[in-house]
Amino acid sequence: MTEEDKQIVSRFATQMRTHREAKGISQDKLAEFANLHRTYIGSIERAEKIPSLITIVKISKALNINISELITY
Repeated sequence: MTEEDKQIVSRFATQMRTHREAKGISQDKLAEFANLHRTYIGSIERAEKIPSLITIVKISKALNINISELITY
């Protein structure tokens, strides 16, 4: 993975955590709302895992935000 790729993953993780916390949603609740495992949510937020497009859609729906709010350049 290139440095640019790592930065993209890190920015996604930060945006996801920021939106989740701003809405007062725990990782457990986000996992439940998105039908994902809590440890997977944590791994994404720590930029340890790269979510698929399907997972990104599930997360954005669970947070009730547009996908573009999670993906920044």
